[in-house]
Amino acid sequence: MVKKIDYVWAILRMSMGLIFLWAFLDKVFGLGFTTTRDKSWISGTSPTFGFLKLGTKGPFSSFYQNIAGNPLVDWIFMIGLLLIGITLILGISVKIAGYSGALMLVLMWTAVLPPEHHPFLDEHIIYMIIMIGLTITNSGEVLGIGKWWSNLDKVKKYRFLK
Repeated sequence: MVKKIDYVWAILRMSMGLIFLWAFLDKVFGLGFTTTRDKSWISGTSPTFGFLKLGTKGPFSSFYQNIAGNPLVDWIFMIGLLLIGITLILGISVKIAGYSGALMLVLMWTAVLPPEHHPFLDEHIIYMIIMIGLTITNSGEVLGIGKWWSNLDKVKKYRFLK
């Protein structure tokens, strides 16, 4: 029986998926929200360079500035955004997406320490908590194809794929 809270978690899962997928699409095509067309990945601009080189601050800024624009970092970041977004929207591999997304969000948080409006808390931490919450719920089975996914032999054998 599906409870009301299951729908809340499912909507949170899909919402987080849309945030990650939108970030991917905007950076690839320059849809004009945070990335203009002339600064898009498809136009040849690194999706990590601008923020990591110019937008980082705090104790880890030199680390992030040193990896800014690295093609391997660009690909890992963009593939992460895409796969986390798609899997969360569909409700498959929610555990992997949740932990991967939480790690990505913590890295983004460390890039701007301290946060602008609070001594340590910002949206990256709130999103990270949601992502961890997704890993301990069955949110993929509600408003998604997670129930079907969970019944696949490979997923039954390797539970981390759930």
